[in-house]
Amino acid sequence: MLQIILILAVFVLCVIPMGRYMYHIASGRKTFADPLFDRVDNGIYRICRIDRTGMDWKQYTLNLLMTNGVMVFAGYAVLRLQEILFLNPNGIEGMESTLSFNTIISFMTNTNLQHYSGESGLSYLSQMAVIIFMMFTSAASGYAACMALCRGFAGRKKDLGNFYEDMIRITTRIFLPWCLVFGLVLIWQGSPCTFGGNFTVETIQDKFQSFAVGPIAALEIIKHLGTNGGGFLGANSATPFENPTIVTNLIELISMMILPGACVLTFGKMTMERRKEIKQAAAASNMPVPVKEKEPLFGKQGRTVFAAMAVIFLIGLTVCYFSEKAGNPRLEEVGLNQDMGSMEGKEVRFGIDQSALFTTVTTSFTTGTVNNMHDTLTPLGGMIPLLHMMLNNVFGGIGVGLMNMLMYAILTVFICGLMVGRTPEYLGKKIEGKEMKLVAIVILIHPLLILGFSALAVSTQAGLSGITNPTFHGLSQVLYEYSSAAANNGSGFEGLADNSYFWNITAGLAMFFGRYIAIVAQLAIAGSLLAKKRVTESVGTMRTDNVMFTVLLVFIVYIFAALTFFPALALGPIAEHLTLWF
Repeated sequence: MLQIILILAVFVLCVIPMGRYMYHIASGRKTFADPLFDRVDNGIYRICRIDRTGMDWKQYTLNLLMTNGVMVFAGYAVLRLQEILFLNPNGIEGMESTLSFNTIISFMTNTNLQHYSGESGLSYLSQMAVIIFMMFTSAASGYAACMALCRGFAGRKKDLGNFYEDMIRITTRIFLPWCLVFGLVLIWQGSPCTFGGNFTVETIQDKFQSFAVGPIAALEIIKHLGTNGGGFLGANSATPFENPTIVTNLIELISMMILPGACVLTFGKMTMERRKEIKQAAAASNMPVPVKEKEPLFGKQGRTVFAAMAVIFLIGLTVCYFSEKAGNPRLEEVGLNQDMGSMEGKEVRFGIDQSALFTTVTTSFTTGTVNNMHDTLTPLGGMIPLLHMMLNNVFGGIGVGLMNMLMYAILTVFICGLMVGRTPEYLGKKIEGKEMKLVAIVILIHPLLILGFSALAVSTQAGLSGITNPTFHGLSQVLYEYSSAAANNGSGFEGLADNSYFWNITAGLAMFFGRYIAIVAQLAIAGSLLAKKRVTESVGTMRTDNVMFTVLLVFIVYIFAALTFFPALALGPIAEHLTLWF
């Protein structure tokens, strides 16, 4: 437990300076890196002929969708033609059409769900020109959408910013430098990075074993920093090539946590800056100026949202940790000692502690990378990653968790406003019918995709043929697949035979709609709030920056989860737990 506490402490210490740095990037303020990166950015703007003028929400959304669409078609062509292209020393054939569809949608939506094994399904060109490239661009697209939403909520500008500028600045000022430095650390720790083909060695049992290598370290760091999760190798970060030591395990954990956490701090700083402007305006008009308070590092709004996410995360981590520590009672009955906990499917290098932490982090921060087999988790231990993907707002991927949690914040003030008979307000803007309809779309599309496709899978022969476990665990496998797809997470129980027409197409559709319907609706909300005039606070205004609001926000999130997902969870992991223990 000391390991877990220290890692979480390191996360909090790292997220504060990173959040400040990202705030300066998002708001166009000066940073220490400007002398170098301004030249790089300006060169890209000139070469690509990018118009850096501000965009309204429709322009921002259209440019995001068009850019992603072009990359989807180009990447699909590479996957289909990889057999005849270069950098293919292992002679890997072109990818089948439905698997190519699933793969390209998966990586463009920042999901990285893999229905193939990387070492046998992709050439080195596909790994770099499609997989690694889209790990950068999909993460940058999500960050750009989040920053546009934050600007809309903060209401400091007349537009939502420029999509291309946001995308380029996060790539050149965070992704590339971080990946260069920590990619070298991974190589130092033993992660391969080569264009050489697979090699075969003779083992001490006088047998031969082949090892897959390639540009693994180059993919590994952006996999975590961009909250992508797709592995170069089929076993992902459980393999010594992708995750050689406890040092690399720590780097990978912090990498996938730091930017989603920093986005919350950035949001808090943006809303705090707006409060400064209000005070300055009040002073200029000879109106009473609020008493000067010491401003917290996160900003009050950011602190509230961060606290709500942290509470849900810590509850999930605690349940997962103690469930795995409890072991398997059926194995205890047949004489297998469970004092170490349930070690099935776990690396002995990491044990229960690092496996439980990694499992909770990768599904809370919507990364999807794994250092243990989630299919072998205990029923309640496996329910936590499943539940956090169903919530899809516990930090989430870069910006995604914040965007979704802000939808729940609006829902919270709306419900509380109805209870006291007032028009709800959030950050000084009235929440009216238009915004609530859009919020309803964002919140309801997620369970609709998960439960709708799961129902289709268990009611058709094509879906049933992929289920390898006919018991309660089989339903958990199906729920996990579509929760991972709709939440753009990418991890899997891996007991599912999912490389088929049915699973490739349905999971691809879940990833596509789960990503883009939510983004379009959220940017529409940002545009609507940006156009509204700010209302004056009164004694009846509900505060959204205190402990009470944090409690209400957590309560609303769990209530919504119970109303939508509890019946499915009761038939899956909960029923499996009851049959195992009673």
